[in-house]
Amino acid sequence: MKKLISAAVLGFSAAAFVPTAANAADPVHTGLFNNTAVGGWDAVSFHDGEGVEGSKKFSTTYNGAEFRFASAENLARFEEDPARYAPAYGGYCAWAIAQGNLAPGNPKNANVVDGVLYLNYNDSIEEKWLADVPGFIKKADQEWPEVLG
Repeated sequence: MKKLISAAVLGFSAAAFVPTAANAADPVHTGLFNNTAVGGWDAVSFHDGEGVEGSKKFSTTYNGAEFRFASAENLARFEEDPARYAPAYGGYCAWAIAQGNLAPGNPKNANVVDGVLYLNYNDSIEEKWLADVPGFIKKADQEWPEVLG
């Protein structure tokens, strides 16, 4: 059985979010009460250095989720090649995926590796991820199809 690592939010238990074969995970992680990917941050901006928050003014839908951008230029870049800029593993925590689990990714714990954006859950998980990035990417690439369901 797959697990979703999540803090209890407003009294919801983590067990309520455990995906099963009949209840597969969404391909893109979005907020609990919205359909915004990458926590509303501009996915393209991470590829140019430090990530910045996006705006509803510059948004598009990809894989069923809303992606926001800080500028019309970044929106256009994303629309030209969304697979290049969208986060790996749908924006779920890359380290958790490598462990065979789902957890939300946090744009404050983002890293671009070989042109791919990876998000992690928090600072301590990102620290674990950084200890063996190539190894965790290899594991996560293997686990992702099964974890996604």
